[in-house]
Amino acid sequence: MFAVANLILFSVVMTIFPVAVQDYPVVDKFIVLQAKREHGEEPEGIRKSVTGDLNHDGLPDLAVLYTIEGQNGSNNYIQYLAVFVQTKKGLIHVSHRSVGGKNWRELAIRSISDGVINLDTTDYGEKDPSCCPTIKGSTGFILSGRILKEKKKKSQA
Repeated sequence: MFAVANLILFSVVMTIFPVAVQDYPVVDKFIVLQAKREHGEEPEGIRKSVTGDLNHDGLPDLAVLYTIEGQNGSNNYIQYLAVFVQTKKGLIHVSHRSVGGKNWRELAIRSISDGVINLDTTDYGEKDPSCCPTIKGSTGFILSGRILKEKKKKSQA
């Protein structure tokens, strides 16, 4: 009975967290080092991640949308998308790029499907202030080798 309960618990955990929980320190370390290089910091509580197969090997990879702000004491912020692929030794960082930020666009990560990282976007209209973009849309990124490429962009009028 105990073994069955443990198996059920393990199955539930793997469904909710398909990438091993112990792999997330790799993500933390990567973001901390990037923030240090930029003389900024990652705000608490806004990092989001999704799992799915990005390199078509049948293993769950991790896409992380995170923000670094306050570079050199400024009030700027930049949103980044990073990809960590699953290997026999755990997650490894393969790519990242800036995808949004102040006076550019804001993004929210939704899912990974068919090898595409799906995100909602909010772009700036001609008269939008820096705080408040208003044009809703969506975009997707694919992992091409070690490069994240924006695949599509759709605006909702």
